[in-house]
Amino acid sequence: MDEDYSASSSAGGGKKAGKQHNTLPFWGNESSMNLNALILANIQSSSYFKVHLFKLKTYHEVVDEIYYQVKHMEPWERGSRKTSGQTGMCGGVRGVGAGGIVSTAYCLLYKLYTLRLTRKQINGLLNHTDSAYIRALGFMYLRYTQPPGDLYDWYEDYLQDEEEIDVKAGGGQVSQLS
Repeated sequence: MDEDYSASSSAGGGKKAGKQHNTLPFWGNESSMNLNALILANIQSSSYFKVHLFKLKTYHEVVDEIYYQVKHMEPWERGSRKTSGQTGMCGGVRGVGAGGIVSTAYCLLYKLYTLRLTRKQINGLLNHTDSAYIRALGFMYLRYTQPPGDLYDWYEDYLQDEEEIDVKAGGGQVSQLS
C-alpha cells in the first residue's frame, strides 16, 4: 500500500479532505467488482439494469432510485430462485446455486460501481439520513471494493447504529444496520 493511500485511509475511512485524497482505490477484481459470477451475470443481463439504470447518469439520480426502489438487501428477489434438490454451497445457503431475478439493491450496487464513487460520495451514502437502504448500499459498496484491512476504519463510527433494515426479500428479517 502506498504512503498517500495509507495516510488517507486512516482516521475513519479516509475522510481526509483534498482532491488527491478523494479518489478511492479499488481492491480485487475490477471487472467483476468482486461479485459472485452468477449475481454479476444476472445484473448485467437484467432489463432493469440495462434499460432503466442505464439512463441514470449521476450519483444523485442513483441515490434517489435507491430511496424509492430498494426494499431489502438480499441478492435475489423472493421466490425467483429454484433451490430445491440442491445441496452444499448450491443449496441456497450462500446464494450461489441457481440464478433468479437479481434484486434491485444489487443492481443499484453495481450501478454505483460503474460511477466510480469518490470518498465524498461514499461518506454521503454512509451519513444519509433519509433511508437506511442508502446507507446499507454504501457499506456494501465498501465491502466489495475496498481492501479488507481498511474496512474497520470505514465502519468503526457506525458499529453502534441502531437503525433497522429488512435484509430478506419479502420481508420478515429485520436487522440493525450495524
